[in-house]
Amino acid sequence: MVGVPTLMWFRRDLRLSDLPPLLDAARPDGDVLACYVLDPRLAASSGARRLRYLYDALRDLDNRLDGRLHVSRGRPEVRIPELARAVGATSVHISADFSPFGARRDAAVRSALGEVALESSGSPYLVSPHRVAKKDGSPYKVFTPYFRAWLDHGWRTPATTGPRTANWIDPTGLPARTGIPGGDADLEMPAGERAARRQWKSFVKSDLDGYARDRDRPDLDTTSRMSAHLKFGTIHPRSMAIDLGGGEGARAYLRELAFRDFYATVLHAWPDSAWWNWNRAFDAIEVDTDDAARDRFEAWKAGATGFPIIDAGMRQLAQTGFMHNRVRMIAASFLVKDLHLPWQWGARWFLDQLVDGDMASNQHGWQWCAGCGTDAAPYFRVFNPASQGAKFDPDGAYIRRWVAELAEVDDVHHIGDDRPQGYPEPIVDHQRERATALRRYGAIG
Repeated sequence: MVGVPTLMWFRRDLRLSDLPPLLDAARPDGDVLACYVLDPRLAASSGARRLRYLYDALRDLDNRLDGRLHVSRGRPEVRIPELARAVGATSVHISADFSPFGARRDAAVRSALGEVALESSGSPYLVSPHRVAKKDGSPYKVFTPYFRAWLDHGWRTPATTGPRTANWIDPTGLPARTGIPGGDADLEMPAGERAARRQWKSFVKSDLDGYARDRDRPDLDTTSRMSAHLKFGTIHPRSMAIDLGGGEGARAYLRELAFRDFYATVLHAWPDSAWWNWNRAFDAIEVDTDDAARDRFEAWKAGATGFPIIDAGMRQLAQTGFMHNRVRMIAASFLVKDLHLPWQWGARWFLDQLVDGDMASNQHGWQWCAGCGTDAAPYFRVFNPASQGAKFDPDGAYIRRWVAELAEVDDVHHIGDDRPQGYPEPIVDHQRERATALRRYGAIG
């Protein structure tokens, strides 16, 4: 090693293209150690498929670095200073993390580094949470005015970086280096930067033009499937936005990227909203938590509710770690408003199961459905599973794909006497539970 070494600490940015902190780390007079810390706290809160994506993405990154990624296991406030001392680094470079956990972790690492600087540049978002605010400096609580300000603010063009941006330090012999785990779960999608770019190019070519029209149709399977890649930062949304153009599909997709930034902004401004109602008036709502409620929750998780669109979504989730976004909304509404269970139960299950499980988007998507978040769905909007299924899966192809018992049923949305033996009867009466939900919501009005 010659010159002044630095550390490039990867977290939710498992790529080499369009990586602003790499520009800061790669100084002309020094080399860069690429490192990742397997934090046991994150491993404990991540489902098996999400961990498998992480491990596969780390292998892809290591391959692109010709085996020069240092992976260690432990608390970052221990491992990062240890590596900085081992190579004599004068600075550690990161993409900014605005999540409550990330902020606490980075504060601990900054303190442990002492005189070694922890320098952040860029973030996983098109517009970072602190960049867009109302005229008085307060954060937006409603998406539409946020979206206008977000568009006015704009974003930078992608940073020009890649494997050859830096002289990478060979980590052989450095302390605490460990192998990248293999993972215990099957993953239906390839992980890593190269896979993310292939998937994005395929979507832009084949499905972007029809996105505004088809995005709510789970039977068509024409969504981008980029959410896991964005979760782990194997692609930056800037690298996607630059390909969008100006068509109706492109505008609809850009709006979804804005929602991702908005929910990150909300969580940054109100960190307690990760697990508590953003609208604290909803703390008073009556929910069911007794043994019968637990039984209904288990039926929901297993895809055994007797409501075909719900069961299809929950089985897709259990088998693949993915669920179409429209079906997520239907399943969430059902748990909260038909089963009267706490939204936190469903949110925790989704985080456990989803490959793309993201704290900001998941928690605030659930609160939208529960009516207790920003821009929440009106409490009187209670999705009817049968009509939602008929509208968005009109031929029943999605349901038949995931609920094998219904493969031969003519009308899977309104099953009558042809309900197959072995497929459960509905566990609740939707109309009765809708009335109960409206009564409970009205009581806190």
